[in-house]
Amino acid sequence: MVDAISAPIISSVGERYYKVTAEALRVCGELVRVVRPDIEVYDFDFKPYVHPIFAAIMSRLTNQDQDQEVKECAISCMGLVVSTFGDHLGAELPSCLPVLVDRMGNEITRLTAVKAFAVIAASPLHIDLSCVLEHVISELTAFLRKANRALRQATLGTLNTLIVGYGDKIGSAAYEVIVVELSTLISDSDLHMAALALELCCTLMADKRSGPNVGLTVRNKVLPQALTLIRSSLLQGQALLALRNFFTALVYSANTSFDVLLDSLLSAAKPSAQTGAVAKQALFSIAQCVAVLCLSAGDKKCSSTVNMLTDILKADSSTNSAKQHLSLLCLGEIGRRKDLSSHDHIENIVIESFQSPFEEIKSAASYALGNIAVGNLPRYLPFILDKIDNQQKKQYLLLHSLKEVIVRQSVDKAEFDDSSVDKITKLLFNHCESDEEGVRNVVAECLGKIALIEPGKLVPALKERTSSPAAFTRATVVIAVKYSIVERQEKIDEILYPEISTFLMLIQDQDRHVRRAAVLALSTAAHNKPNLIKSLLPELLPLLYDQTVIKKELIRTVDLGPFKHTVDDGLELRKAAFECVDTLLDSCLDQVNPSSFLVPYLLSGLDDHYDVKMPCHLILSKLADKCPSAVLAVLDSLVDPLHKTINFRPKQDAVKQEVDRNEDMIRSALRAIASLNQISGGDCSHKLKNLMNEIGKSKTLSEKYSSIRNE
Repeated sequence: MVDAISAPIISSVGERYYKVTAEALRVCGELVRVVRPDIEVYDFDFKPYVHPIFAAIMSRLTNQDQDQEVKECAISCMGLVVSTFGDHLGAELPSCLPVLVDRMGNEITRLTAVKAFAVIAASPLHIDLSCVLEHVISELTAFLRKANRALRQATLGTLNTLIVGYGDKIGSAAYEVIVVELSTLISDSDLHMAALALELCCTLMADKRSGPNVGLTVRNKVLPQALTLIRSSLLQGQALLALRNFFTALVYSANTSFDVLLDSLLSAAKPSAQTGAVAKQALFSIAQCVAVLCLSAGDKKCSSTVNMLTDILKADSSTNSAKQHLSLLCLGEIGRRKDLSSHDHIENIVIESFQSPFEEIKSAASYALGNIAVGNLPRYLPFILDKIDNQQKKQYLLLHSLKEVIVRQSVDKAEFDDSSVDKITKLLFNHCESDEEGVRNVVAECLGKIALIEPGKLVPALKERTSSPAAFTRATVVIAVKYSIVERQEKIDEILYPEISTFLMLIQDQDRHVRRAAVLALSTAAHNKPNLIKSLLPELLPLLYDQTVIKKELIRTVDLGPFKHTVDDGLELRKAAFECVDTLLDSCLDQVNPSSFLVPYLLSGLDDHYDVKMPCHLILSKLADKCPSAVLAVLDSLVDPLHKTINFRPKQDAVKQEVDRNEDMIRSALRAIASLNQISGGDCSHKLKNLMNEIGKSKTLSEKYSSIRNE
């Protein structure tokens, strides 16, 4: 089979028409992968094909007078050929590799050439690059200063691969130059680039052949940038992981002091004159880096750091609240990674911070206790469960600690023992009827995350409580299901699928809290796993639409002495219902009949409260784009509430927040009007035509409308 197709493929590489040539080169690359898919295993005699393929591609690689697409395909294909057949091209490499280096010098082809060298450097054949290595490293180092982001990104990856494979042939002086250049790329303006730069820096430090000057350059050039980056509220994901690995690598560097690094990290949490106080997210980043630093330095340094942190907690919190906050976060991050039970009564020291007058310290203490428990569940889990039952005032914080334990277990795919699951679920179900909404929400999240770990036990237990006489219990178990519906595939899905209707049908419950919980669960399912609910939508949609209607029985008047205040208890439910419809339009449009929803439900929402109007404007714009004929059929009726909205003016004594909210609402309505005008062309509705004329005559509205059209 290969004999039959290889000849015409190789022949096509020499075609005159550039499209054929480019496609032939791509197919040639695939042919290379087919004839030698595994370097170690020789299931097929590929040797007869090596030189014909190489010769055909080399003829294209050396030809300068050809289309750019052909040049790029030839470079990519040659990189693949060298990395796959390099052990059989010993005589040809000295003539081939310089050509690839030359292509790195051409602005048009340098990005492709850089990627080709990455493929070659990653080859398990360990291709001999001695004839061009110094030149390649020099060119790549210079590319780190270029403005082209894609080029810098590819360069960092290629340098990383080259240093891993060929570090013994690269001088320490070259390492120092690379460190200086990559240090400028470490900032929160481009977190992906910063992550790649930090990964390269770690590779350089891990290379035992790098001299002491490299470590000194890292400390002088990269460490200050890293300490600035760690204060960023944007830091997350791969960049944060790379930063943690950077501090771990620094500890292993012989010339770097643990104490100096720890002091630098703790000092990064202090407010500065330039940027002010450190953001909450940055404190978590600092705490994570402190944790990996301590664990990398060994048990002795880790233990002394934990003692130092607990000493801070024992001090007067009124004078050292910022230090205590960071100390608690650090203890939590260390405890999550290491068993701290050797430190006597650390759980009691942490829980004492629940008495702090500062909310951020209470929250950090809750976080710390939960994470410390993860390090030794048999010891600390019973402690938390006992405290939840016995200390009513601290219930909310202790439940948050328990939530941290459960979340970590679900993320790590770890399982509780059966007795622990029974104890936890019994305690959580006992708190489903709490009067505090915050407590019920934490309970629901805990139940939902445990359901991900033990679906066989939890789903039936949750279903059983959908018929509870207590409304708060019914609402809590439905919200628990919401928390168990996550984007990734889980073993709970097949258990939940036949049972989910029991939970979602509570959308017709007598209690508004339960109905709202069912709407939120439906919205989450529609967003994350629409297949769970598609078959139920014919029955659920009329019930969902009913939740968008203003219900007079949910509107009450509160007597506040000299004046009365109207409270709409159904507002949050209507808002959630419209937001759910918006989600369904994205994921289950084929199940939604827009004609039955537009009038009267969407029409009513367009004339409702501010919080309801905003999602309704978005829904109308989507329907205009996806179902224009249905919208055109009722266009006149939709114009009136939009007209009323854009002409609404706040009272003269309105506060700035009210004015800003009204401005946002007008812009939202104008976006919807722009969508309607686009599908009608201005000819299908007399009312819409008059509205557009009115917008054109108003300078303020006209400017807003024009800016929206240009977005």
